[in-house]
Amino acid sequence: MWWYILKRIALMLPTLLGALTITFVVIQFVPGGPVEQIMAEARASQKGGGDAGLYKAGRDSDAKQIAELKKLYGFDKPAHVRYFEMLGSFLRFDLGRSFLQNKDVWQLIKEKLPVSISLGLWTFLFSYLISVPLGVAKAVREGSRFDVLTSMLVLVGYAIPGFVLGIFLIVLFAGGSFFEWFPLRGLTSDNWDELSWPARILDYFWHLTLPLVCLVIGSFAVTTMLTKNTFVEEVRKQYVLVARAKGLDDRRVLYKHIFRNALIPLVTGFPAAFVGAFFAGSVLIETLFSLDGLGLLAYESVVRRDYPVVLGSLYLFTLIALVVKLVSDLLYVAVDPRVQFGAAAR
Repeated sequence: MWWYILKRIALMLPTLLGALTITFVVIQFVPGGPVEQIMAEARASQKGGGDAGLYKAGRDSDAKQIAELKKLYGFDKPAHVRYFEMLGSFLRFDLGRSFLQNKDVWQLIKEKLPVSISLGLWTFLFSYLISVPLGVAKAVREGSRFDVLTSMLVLVGYAIPGFVLGIFLIVLFAGGSFFEWFPLRGLTSDNWDELSWPARILDYFWHLTLPLVCLVIGSFAVTTMLTKNTFVEEVRKQYVLVARAKGLDDRRVLYKHIFRNALIPLVTGFPAAFVGAFFAGSVLIETLFSLDGLGLLAYESVVRRDYPVVLGSLYLFTLIALVVKLVSDLLYVAVDPRVQFGAAAR
């Protein structure tokens, strides 16, 4: 077991290094870097009669101003020097500073976490609370009208894009054309600090209702069908036939024998699903409902060429994904003693 853990940790390093290297190399060939972005914004501001900021860069901007910008952001150094400086900073868990927002990447991520935690946590909980009981009910009633009808509903829900459903809900329930039952912006109301705690909780879920509907409907289909198929497979195994032959009732066979074995794939997938729900937020859902989370941060940093945020976020999320994958494998051994990594390695 320990040898397997050490081997997996050793394999994390080239995986992490490869992801960072490929992204860094691609960035070098992407047109319209941060310097060009700032110069374009300065020209537009100056053309409109506004203040161009720190650098007065109009159409007559000379090479000296561009050189000062490149020095400010470190682009005056060769690419390989910047690459190794980046790796050195990441080894110290220094994710750098945003070019455009002038904040530490860590600070930006922490500012966006409340939105991502809210969306991710409740999406994960509601998805599993719906999909696991539904999957068990479908397995018990395999081939029945209930099974067929719920399969159709699950697949239809899975096929509808979240942002399309979001637009429909906004038009119908958020003041678009019909009703104005739900708010359209943020996680809380403007007077949230003045509310009592019960009122705060209600206000919080009032704001989350529509985004969660969009995210949950598209996410629980896979878990529902996985639960059903796993239970159906377990029902057909020999130990179930033996248990029933001994006179055990179906309810006891289901919850004492089948349930424990059938939940192994779901339990081992908990870490990845739980963490993935936090860091794989939907950019379109966050944009539709004006929720400033990690998904929107990643999208805007790519569009605006904010490379420290792009690389810092990639480093952090890749590292978390690798650790979670290792935890999932170890959890598989904990819930299923038949799995022996050491034996497989030999």
